Amino acid sequence: MLELKQLIDENRSHREFKTGVKIPRERLEAWILNASHCPSARNLQAIKYMIIDSNEGIAELLPLTYWAGSLGIKLPPDGHEPTAFIVMCHDHTIAPLKSIFYMDIGICAQTIMLSATNEGFGGCMIGSASADAVRELLSLPENLEPALILALGAPEEKVVLTDTSKGVKYYRDENNVHYVPKRSLDEIIIK
Repeated sequence: MLELKQLIDENRSHREFKTGVKIPRERLEAWILNASHCPSARNLQAIKYMIIDSNEGIAELLPLTYWAGSLGIKLPPDGHEPTAFIVMCHDHTIAPLKSIFYMDIGICAQTIMLSATNEGFGGCMIGSASADAVRELLSLPENLEPALILALGAPEEKVVLTDTSKGVKYYRDENNVHYVPKRSLDEIIIK
């Protein structure tokens, strides 16, 4: 088990995966259970989850997602796709106000990602997808709005935290190492 600071530092957005390494469904369900135990605004618990872990389901959902658009490259590269998705949905019948829901979805998504990282897996939170196309593909009822997609698998890329001397935009070098600039404490603490 990782120490908290190490776990947070290792929990990066991964966009390339070892395709042959499947995440056991019981682990995906355990991570969702962890998220379901998180605090929830007014304890409404308005997030519903759909696990996509079949090869067919992954192949159908993948083209509806958009990854790291600012890099200008196709991600994930062919042969390095995630081995599971968790689609996080907003149940409008439980929480009509999105403002309440979006606080919860961030907390729960981070909990799932930390759970995955703690077990040697990783992923990417994908907010760029057509909600209508995803709803249609997954045959979701009208009250469930796809809000965030978690792509998960065994990471197959190196991600390095760096300072913001070159700006805050993430980038890759000639060796395909992914750099994520982070602001220093002096830049983020108000004095």
